[in-house]
Amino acid sequence: MIHITLPDGSQRSYDQPVSGAEIAASIGKGLARDALALKLDGEVKDLATVVDRDAKIEIVTRKHPDALELLRHDAAHVLAEAVQELYPGTQITFGPSIENGFYYDFVRDEPFTPDDFAKIEQRMREIVDRDETITREIWSRDEAVRWFKEHGEKYKAEWVLEIPKDEEISIYRQGNWLDMCTGPHLPSTGKLGKAFKLMRVSGAYWRGDANNQQLQRVYGTAWADEKQLQQYLTMLEEAEKRDHRRLGKEMNLFHQQEEAAGMVFWHPKGWTLYRTVENYLRGRLDDSGYVEIKTPQLVDRKLWEASGHWEKFRENMYLSENEAGLKEFIADPTQRIFALKPMNCPCHVQVFNQGLKSYRDLPLRLAEFGSCHRFEPGGALHGIMRVRNFTQDDAHIFCTEDQITAESVDFCRLLLQVYGDFGFTDVAVRFADRPEKRAGTDAIWNKAEAALKFAVERAQLPYTMAPGEGAFYGPKLEFHLKDTIGRSWQCGTLQVDFVMPERLDANYIAEDGQKHRPVMLHRAIFGSMERFLGILIENFAGKLPFWLAPLQVVVATITDDSRAYGEEVAATLRAAGLRVETDLRNEKINYKVREHSLAKVPVLAVVGKREAEKREVALRRLGGNEQEVLALDEALNRLKTEARSPAGKSGPMLAAGAF
Repeated sequence: MIHITLPDGSQRSYDQPVSGAEIAASIGKGLARDALALKLDGEVKDLATVVDRDAKIEIVTRKHPDALELLRHDAAHVLAEAVQELYPGTQITFGPSIENGFYYDFVRDEPFTPDDFAKIEQRMREIVDRDETITREIWSRDEAVRWFKEHGEKYKAEWVLEIPKDEEISIYRQGNWLDMCTGPHLPSTGKLGKAFKLMRVSGAYWRGDANNQQLQRVYGTAWADEKQLQQYLTMLEEAEKRDHRRLGKEMNLFHQQEEAAGMVFWHPKGWTLYRTVENYLRGRLDDSGYVEIKTPQLVDRKLWEASGHWEKFRENMYLSENEAGLKEFIADPTQRIFALKPMNCPCHVQVFNQGLKSYRDLPLRLAEFGSCHRFEPGGALHGIMRVRNFTQDDAHIFCTEDQITAESVDFCRLLLQVYGDFGFTDVAVRFADRPEKRAGTDAIWNKAEAALKFAVERAQLPYTMAPGEGAFYGPKLEFHLKDTIGRSWQCGTLQVDFVMPERLDANYIAEDGQKHRPVMLHRAIFGSMERFLGILIENFAGKLPFWLAPLQVVVATITDDSRAYGEEVAATLRAAGLRVETDLRNEKINYKVREHSLAKVPVLAVVGKREAEKREVALRRLGGNEQEVLALDEALNRLKTEARSPAGKSGPMLAAGAF
């Protein structure tokens, strides 16, 4: 007998091996109709997979968390079949599912354009209507190579030869079309549905190497139903309206140019926003017992070699290349080569290592708004969201093993409070464990992962696993924010590191009088100041909260005879610490309102002859059509209250009892 355990804990028994489709049918006709795949002991398999042992199983339907990846992978295959039917001679390479969709890389002499999408989508819908059965076959290497070569698929044939000889060649066939793939896939094309749309086309290279053949990559999105698709497309439309690059220009915050690709030229208003956010966080850190430091930009490669970053990040590091230094290095490779720091942690260890540290000095929380440089590929750059020069709101906590939990919980509390102050209350946590390439022994990693897991559970924060995505020196928590239009942004991190203190010889004198290694907690809240500011701009669509707005009030006159009073109002507001400008131009007030609304100024203080006589102001709020007439003193007090930073107020807390 084969005993199957279902998600609700109930069991079913079968007297012979049984497929996923048969299990679904034995449970109910509706489930059999809706079944897309089988999840066998935690791994998604084709619905035709035969279960021949006791196992835990789930039937994957469109509502299952694993359904979208499956649907998107099949959408890629249906796209490839449609393209090869419409454009004979086109070769296929790879077509995976990705976040929010899928893509497929093609080799074709003529370029695809968005004008082709409607035709391709129509053929994809026809393939769905055909309801072609999808089956998995196992071929020999020779058979696969021969078939792909005979059908003009030289890239697939080349890839087959790269597969180890002891691995089976898995082929998925749908109708008369087939592709080499590990799967899993839907039982038929009809199960895909029609909630998909092609989005864009871009260039790529065979096997990611710029020296190889250029490919055409067609991107699409696919969802479980039409409602989800429309929600996603609406979100994209809204995201385009909120693009921080466009808003940054409209609000005169920053610009970028080729002479400093991937770097930011902050304008006065943008730098005011930057400093407002930085000073807010500095206050929070001060209250939480951090001490701020500043470390060099340019550091000898020997430190990066000792820390392990040279091996891991060398290709993304900027090196000093003055002519005299290069000549010295060529003549004597032991001469120094300096690198702009890609991160701050090795430098913070150097500060810790100065002078003898005692257990009484721990925990020591060293913070730095550290300017870092990393060479990102040109195609990956994206406004101020993805740059080559950025500032990390970095800190490293040097502590004992016994202090890991308390420090981690305190950090989580601080992080959620900060996010809440900026309006982010929906925060998801991912636990990233050991990557394949890492420093340190398995025993060290076991200890680090156990410590971090205990800490996050002590903080009562639910989390999901991100297998293999930890840093090379330790496991980490990733904190993902959800913005007002539903997008998720990974910002904060917390990492437990036993490795770097060992590599860089950090130690302290413990109660037993002996030297011990501290534990190093790497932590950031914003991650990158530039990226977080981009997220803020898009989250609020440029309409920043009053306390954050780089320009809070514009005093606008209606007539020339109110000019003196307008200047007096502006001076009064400035004296109270508000960020104020005047608009005394001889223009109609409606013109001024439109102009300053486009610049996203939160408050327009309008004054005319009547307001001057009564010592009043008419306040107009961004996005509102009404105005409120107040006495100058009352308006001043109200705006002063609104301008206060949320620092010192309670943000969202962790679960009750977490502390």
